[in-house]
Amino acid sequence: MRATTGMTSLLQRIVTMESVHRFGIWTVQLCLFVLSGLAAFVLRFDGEIPPNHQVHLMWGLAVWLVTKSVVFRFFGLDRGWWRFVSVDDVMRIGVGNLTASVAAFAVIRLWAPPGFPRSIYLLDLVICFLATSGVRLAVRILRDTYDQGGGEARKRTLVYGAGAAGISLVREIRANAKLPYAICGFVDDDARKAGLVIQGTKVVGCGRDLAKVVAKHRVEVVLIAMPAATGHEMTRILRVCQEAGVAYKTVPGLGEIIEGNGLAKQIRDVAVEDLLGRSPARLEEEQIREKIEGRVVMVTGGAGSIGSELCRQIARFRPAAIVGFEVAESPLFELDREMRQRWPETGFHPEIGSIQNRARLDEVLRQYAPAVVYHAAAYKHVPMMEAHVFEAIENNVFGTYNVAVAAAEHGAEDFVLISSDKAVRPTNVMGATKRVAELLVLGLQNGRTKYVAVRFGNVLGSNGSVIPIFKQQIAAGGPVTVTHPEMRRYFMTIPEASQLVLQASAFGEAGQVFVLDMGEPVKIVDLARNLILLSGLRPGEDIRIEFTGLRPGEKMYEELSTLLEDTVPTAHEKIRVHTGNGLPEGDMAEWLGCLREVCESRDLGRLVVTLKEIVPDYSPSAHLLKRVVGSGAKQVAVTAG
Repeated sequence: MRATTGMTSLLQRIVTMESVHRFGIWTVQLCLFVLSGLAAFVLRFDGEIPPNHQVHLMWGLAVWLVTKSVVFRFFGLDRGWWRFVSVDDVMRIGVGNLTASVAAFAVIRLWAPPGFPRSIYLLDLVICFLATSGVRLAVRILRDTYDQGGGEARKRTLVYGAGAAGISLVREIRANAKLPYAICGFVDDDARKAGLVIQGTKVVGCGRDLAKVVAKHRVEVVLIAMPAATGHEMTRILRVCQEAGVAYKTVPGLGEIIEGNGLAKQIRDVAVEDLLGRSPARLEEEQIREKIEGRVVMVTGGAGSIGSELCRQIARFRPAAIVGFEVAESPLFELDREMRQRWPETGFHPEIGSIQNRARLDEVLRQYAPAVVYHAAAYKHVPMMEAHVFEAIENNVFGTYNVAVAAAEHGAEDFVLISSDKAVRPTNVMGATKRVAELLVLGLQNGRTKYVAVRFGNVLGSNGSVIPIFKQQIAAGGPVTVTHPEMRRYFMTIPEASQLVLQASAFGEAGQVFVLDMGEPVKIVDLARNLILLSGLRPGEDIRIEFTGLRPGEKMYEELSTLLEDTVPTAHEKIRVHTGNGLPEGDMAEWLGCLREVCESRDLGRLVVTLKEIVPDYSPSAHLLKRVVGSGAKQVAVTAG
């Protein structure tokens, strides 16, 4: 009862406030109509209205009051908050005044006494327009001035970028008194904009002069409003900010703005992803929805970096259920909590199990009968797999075979293997096993299950990748360790990689290997320097960079295909398809049996030879060959003994 009474009281207060607000607008407008008409007559007759024209004044005031009130009401100019007046509102005020003046002219010509001065119509129109728009602009200026003067202590702020994003940012900051920024001006890389005044804010200099501008205007923070900047441009801007000794933040790209609630609210620290300068992936969402909506989808390695993001992206397309198959208990537990919280309407089923356990795979597949299987489970760390060759084979090859065969036997329509750029001319065991896995699924085509593979490079921030390692080293005070000054890798973000995997699997045909466009390769040492900059420190001074040498199995450059001619474009600009399947001579089942026999005997030399026969492009690392020679020498010694 009290709640109902309180709600009624609140509604009454709101109605009362709105009524007072409307009454105030009407009162001010009526006064402006009268004063405009009176001013028009005074100006027309140089300050003294002749007696014979006073009757025209009375007629004019009466007609203008009625016609303008009706027209302004029709155009909705008696409603709204003047503190938010915009250019569109001023244009509507101009149209409203013109319409009212035309109507008044018609009424006066028909019924008013003859001799009404014609110049009065134009004078009244101009004066009334200036008065009705001017009072609104005055209210907005006063309110904005009041807002900027109040609230918490504000940081003196420069906006880097005088484009559309920068202008929108300044407008939002001025409209929101709670934001802790006081705009001092723009800086822009376009020297032609220097000195311009945009939205009342001056372009006070060029980007290259940032240090001077910061010192002159006592700037405390720079907001980088260049969401379309390339990775190279963002790196340069960060260096300029670092040299100027000023804090910096950035605003997001279009995708983040659409998902959020405005530009100013999404001001955030610059992230390493910004330095890649990759444009958002374009998705043909209808194709993906046709593949996923209303169907059960299974993701192996579901709690890993790529697997967990695949689960998140799949949930957007309303599947009947998602099965997360994972051997690691704690990450799967956390993913389960997240999925239930963010997508409660989508059933997420966490299932513990190893892809090497065929019986467990059969249990899960029999229970859920997924229509689509994304196979992301794999051992991926190159140096560790060089030291654990047999384990790499057992998981990446035999495990993939288990999942692929079990998926077909339990009615899966689509099987998607997540592969790697290291499968191209592999120089390490991990890459060789991923290439064998590709060949396995290509050789399993049965006309019922569609097998495809999607190949891409490194993803930023994945478990065990260089980014988390560099961040830990920076937090510890350095040094940051890089294997070689010329080491280069392809990078893309985890969401982009996952989205493109879904896109490729949606339009792919059976037996295809898709290659994602990874852009330009990035020097690892440049990535390290940029991360140090993002931490507000100076590379080489505050944090040292040390070069440790190539690790076992690593190569200087990764390749997404042996040659550009080995791939052809698809309907998507970021997805290409490999032209040759590269299947070795003989039955893949025979090769698989040979690998099993070698793993059981733990014969390292024979294993390397077998991998080389299956993948002719495989070049074993010097580290592995030394182990092979060493194991052979031991075997000879044992035999001789």
